[in-house]
Amino acid sequence: MRNLLLSIMLCLVAQTIMAQHSIIPEPVNYNGNGETLIIKDNLAFNVLTKDKEAIEYANQFKEYVDGFSINTSKANNAPTLSINLNKKKNTELGTEGYTLKVTASEISLTANEAAGIFNGFQTLKQLLPATPEVAPADGLKIAGCTITDYPRFKWRGLMLDVSRHFFTVDEVKEYIDKMAEYKFNVFHWHLTDDNGWRIEIKSLPKLTEIGAWRVERFGRFGETRPTPKADEATPYGGFYTQEQIKDVIEYAANKNITIVPEIDVPGHSMAALAAYPELATDKKPKYVSPGDKFSEWYGDGTFKMLVENALNPSDEKVYEFLDKVFTEVAELFPGEYIHMGGDECYHGYWEEDPAVREFMKKHDIADGEELQSYFVSRVEKIITSKGKKVIGWDEILAGELAKNTAVMSWQGMKGGIKAAKMEHPVVMSPTTFAYLDYSQGDHNVENWIYAKLSLEKTYEFEPVPEGVDAQYILGGQGNLWTEVIPTMPFAFYMTYPRALSLSETLWSPKAKKNWNSFIKKTEVHFDRFDATGTNISKAVYEPQVKIYEKDGKMFCELSNSIPNSKIYYTIDNTYPVNFGNEYKGAFEIPNGELNLRTQTFRNNKALGREIIISREELTARIKK
Repeated sequence: MRNLLLSIMLCLVAQTIMAQHSIIPEPVNYNGNGETLIIKDNLAFNVLTKDKEAIEYANQFKEYVDGFSINTSKANNAPTLSINLNKKKNTELGTEGYTLKVTASEISLTANEAAGIFNGFQTLKQLLPATPEVAPADGLKIAGCTITDYPRFKWRGLMLDVSRHFFTVDEVKEYIDKMAEYKFNVFHWHLTDDNGWRIEIKSLPKLTEIGAWRVERFGRFGETRPTPKADEATPYGGFYTQEQIKDVIEYAANKNITIVPEIDVPGHSMAALAAYPELATDKKPKYVSPGDKFSEWYGDGTFKMLVENALNPSDEKVYEFLDKVFTEVAELFPGEYIHMGGDECYHGYWEEDPAVREFMKKHDIADGEELQSYFVSRVEKIITSKGKKVIGWDEILAGELAKNTAVMSWQGMKGGIKAAKMEHPVVMSPTTFAYLDYSQGDHNVENWIYAKLSLEKTYEFEPVPEGVDAQYILGGQGNLWTEVIPTMPFAFYMTYPRALSLSETLWSPKAKKNWNSFIKKTEVHFDRFDATGTNISKAVYEPQVKIYEKDGKMFCELSNSIPNSKIYYTIDNTYPVNFGNEYKGAFEIPNGELNLRTQTFRNNKALGREIIISREELTARIKK
């Protein structure tokens, strides 16, 4: 009996181990079967469909396994990979779902459409080592399993701002590659802003001759970046030719990603106005902003532009200009949506201009907000006349929108809630959960920009608010604005791992989300990023520091969300910190010239960076 119980326990342990995985995003259903498939020298491909896209995706995976020195031709006793499309559609899988089965002798991947085959291959890649360099010498081992998987939302996006800093075609493709690995399917390309116009418009050549280039400046955006001097050279910038745009579109399509281009109007248009200053109200010469201070923000959401950066909505030439722009954009991009921006538009220059005021009086327009609504309506008509649908930031809700116009909610969730209740399609992209330029860790070791957004907070994102009809929520998106992100390696650092949490939120069933499971998987993906030499933030390891005052004394609370870890700290200027105090609860910060040092450890090994904060700064952080 004792031996029988021991055998049963060992069997259960083995099944539990086999049932574990590190797949991100979490599949709808994963069942381990206790078997193991071993790929040594050969993996026979058996493509059972004539679908061109599915064959292309199979060929991409062939190239991937070729890197492991695996021969993909048939051989005796070699395991087989079969790829097929369902002749009778599996309604559960939809267009992007798949079924993946792994036994001791074969892998079977089936889907309704080629997109599902692509997504299945991304999961299969995660069951293999990250690179050939980490593959075992005795063959690649895959735990036997059956996976049924499909996305929760149709819009699973990331936005890359290429205006504030320009990224090359190869860098954009690199960003798209990583998106595809985690089943994102929308790349929102923020192509125009105050800091550079990045898309060639052949009928308006000055947009890239002038608007794509600016004076070179270094350091943080704002007061430390001087305004351009007269006749100063403009060497910094770049743009994408239409042939390059077509190349990137095709590249993304081959990875199941649709590109949504953004032409941000009427505000955020300094680069366009530098090229065509007659499109502003004052018609004075403008410059492409190098990140200098050209606005004042008042802390309550209101602001004032110190330099005009908005198109003149009362000028018919503006709409002629935009018709040319959107004609060429629509011809280039095959996706159904064009993003028109519409955010953060300052109305002061409009309301002060005599000609604009006369226009408003003639058209019974009360104020700048109504004038912007007029502008949005005109742009909607232009874009829809090109056979495209309109999406814009939530400020476009100020007026009456055309029925099919979609809203991207960035100012929290309220805009999305309002739009959904008006039966407009909504993409949730709130600053509170999805702004990937916000700092991830303590600002003693991270760039500080506006606010903080931890991995834990990102994982709390729920795109369908209570009381909202889910049918109007297309999905969600993370946004990467690049004021403090001048290089692609740093873009990856800021995007990941927070994009991993967004991926799981937007793909996996809500009931499947579990922080403890997710963070364990994320640690595995840290190793995968390291193996491929891809920059990733590990700020989640580091303690979060909360300072508060009680009874005239200063106290500190430390926390993190890492399983099986301990936080150590010192407040007496001693180090290394792991020879100090293990954190057990809030403690007093005494008076004196001292630093708080704190770091997370697991099994006596440091996780993440050491945080060092002076008492002076601790005092400044007190939450009153």
